[in-house]
Amino acid sequence: MPAPVVLILAAGRGERFLTSGGSTHKLAAQLNGKPVLEHVLEAVENAKLKWHLVCPEGGTRGMGESISLGIHATPEAPGWLILPADLPLIQPSSLQRVAAELEENSIVVPHYQRNPGHPVGFWHKYRAELSALSGNMGAKEIVRRARQRGEVKDIFLSDYGITHDIDTLADLQAAQRLIDLSHA
Repeated sequence: MPAPVVLILAAGRGERFLTSGGSTHKLAAQLNGKPVLEHVLEAVENAKLKWHLVCPEGGTRGMGESISLGIHATPEAPGWLILPADLPLIQPSSLQRVAAELEENSIVVPHYQRNPGHPVGFWHKYRAELSALSGNMGAKEIVRRARQRGEVKDIFLSDYGITHDIDTLADLQAAQRLIDLSHA
């Protein structure tokens, strides 16, 4: 069965990061010597999955529009892993696990210590609903309705990186401390 495409959502404005004291867009902020976005791209490439970066000039009006753009740009995909680009600690194995679980499930939601994370996986049967998203409303409502029908598989991972996004300068500093501890 063909693997899903990872949609890396990098179209947000990063305003909270700037107002928290950041001096650049959060995806360009340096983490362990390289931009946050580069960490995410490396994880996806190391997972050996196809990917598409959603980063239109001028950004988008929110998560829903970003997802829709990604779906429209990858119409041949058998499914998608929706991955915000501000998760620099995510492990390639987590991406591979969600992709593998998606082979037998319509929607896959990963969790770390009971907290839902990313990437959320969607099989092609959700193409129309995902491509119709707009504005800042992401796919939570799609997942909620599918969950009521028993079409969601929850998986539990030991990867803190699926939930640790970079929204503020404090988040970036916490991520750096975790990297430093892992190398100590």
